[in-house]
Amino acid sequence: MSYESAAQPIKIGYLMDFRLPESYPQEMLDDFTLPFELVFDEALAAGEIDRPVQVVYKEVEGLPKGSVKAVIDGFAELVDEGCLVVFGPNITDNCVAVKEAVEQRFRVPAISVTGTDDWLGEWTFSFPQGSMTDEPIFWADLLAKQGYSTVGLLVEQSLIGRSYQQNFHRAAAAKGIRVVAEASIAQTARDIGEAVRVLHNAEPEAIIHCGFGFGIVFINPALQELGWDPPRYTSTAFQNAWVNPVMWKAFTGWIGVDQYDEANSVGQAYLDRFEKRYGRRPQYVLPMVNHDVAQTLLRAFIDARPLSPRGVKEALERVKMLPAASGAPGTRVSLGKWTRRAWMGAGYLVARRLDTDGVNSHLVDRFGEDRS
Repeated sequence: MSYESAAQPIKIGYLMDFRLPESYPQEMLDDFTLPFELVFDEALAAGEIDRPVQVVYKEVEGLPKGSVKAVIDGFAELVDEGCLVVFGPNITDNCVAVKEAVEQRFRVPAISVTGTDDWLGEWTFSFPQGSMTDEPIFWADLLAKQGYSTVGLLVEQSLIGRSYQQNFHRAAAAKGIRVVAEASIAQTARDIGEAVRVLHNAEPEAIIHCGFGFGIVFINPALQELGWDPPRYTSTAFQNAWVNPVMWKAFTGWIGVDQYDEANSVGQAYLDRFEKRYGRRPQYVLPMVNHDVAQTLLRAFIDARPLSPRGVKEALERVKMLPAASGAPGTRVSLGKWTRRAWMGAGYLVARRLDTDGVNSHLVDRFGEDRS
């Protein structure tokens, strides 16, 4: 290749703020980065961009098991690598703490899937893989549709858990649903028998788990010990079921908030291309979310003037009404100077239930969709 034709790759940082378990399947680990590879390789072949894009992947152990410092240090390393934008961190407790460093020290655009509005700012954008405010409204909507009027809450002792709890109280009141019992649980997998008994004694018609997800591991066994099988709902913690078989077993029988919808034609067309290239069809949330992030970054790289952190930030603000693979049909991605939450439309969240076969899940409801 001649001197005039060669160009260094555009670098994206991918900051995973928790270390994946050693048992994590290689194919699912690949699903973090292959959507980016597919989108950018297609764009390069089509002449939409004139240089390759390199994803620099880094795992650190942030909260709830590690520390905020590890996340900030990981972000700094990606910036030092020359990344123009960083995808991550993604856990709410880390995001709220890291935002200050992003704004004051790094000044490099960062995209997260956190559900907290406290992340949003000049340099911080969100593809909220759920929301501390939206999900509780969805729960109340689901409960009301099923005719339930009482509920019990299991609340993780964290920023995530308390945010869900506070917002659900408002959403429940609007639907005439009473919270008859609440019990605090740990962020990590601990004995949960006493907390479940507190809810059982109050006899709610359904229960809700509020939190990141690891605290849910021993809920099903505790319910079985009591001989109690109430309808049970959880947040986008539900998506942790794809991490390993332990989490799948923990969420079996639960209805959770998700973003994979088989009826989304944009997502299915993307999976067609993915299957043609890689020989498999990953029909779950992670590849859909990362497709949407990759497509948004592609639009920003094409439009960035100059190709710098600030240029990319300002180009992200010009991404409008991009069809999304995530969520229900019609979901779009739009950003702006004062718009930092990417997915638009009530259907960016859906509800799914995990099947007992350990492999499949099925759609239960779409947020904002009224039943006739």
